[in-house]
Amino acid sequence: GRAKASPGLQRGRAGLRAAGAARRRKRAPEPGRNKATVKGRVVKSAIEEYHKKKPVNHLRENLQYMLKGRLVADKAVTEQILAQNRGRKSKDQPPDKTEKKKPEGTVFTEEDFRKFEREYFGIP
Repeated sequence: GRAKASPGLQRGRAGLRAAGAARRRKRAPEPGRNKATVKGRVVKSAIEEYHKKKPVNHLRENLQYMLKGRLVADKAVTEQILAQNRGRKSKDQPPDKTEKKKPEGTVFTEEDFRKFEREYFGIP
């Protein structure tokens, strides 16, 4: 039923819409709405702005705060916490601390080296 509406009704509705749009477009801009005017502007003092934006130095309070909490947990506890927070991958494991072996002194004497040199290089 909708598609077979009378052509006269359709035209009337379209005509009204067009007229309304034209009327809206034609309306003159209201006088006194110029945005580029100085009226109502508050002049800001540059010095006040600077003081407002000046960085505040928190060093003193921060130092006091840092120095206040000097409680250090004992080694066993910190180790345990670290162990719990560590991942299970091999890259997350700390390297094993191996005791360094003392360099062993050679069992050969200077005389032995000289003898070997003579035998090897053929220098009498």
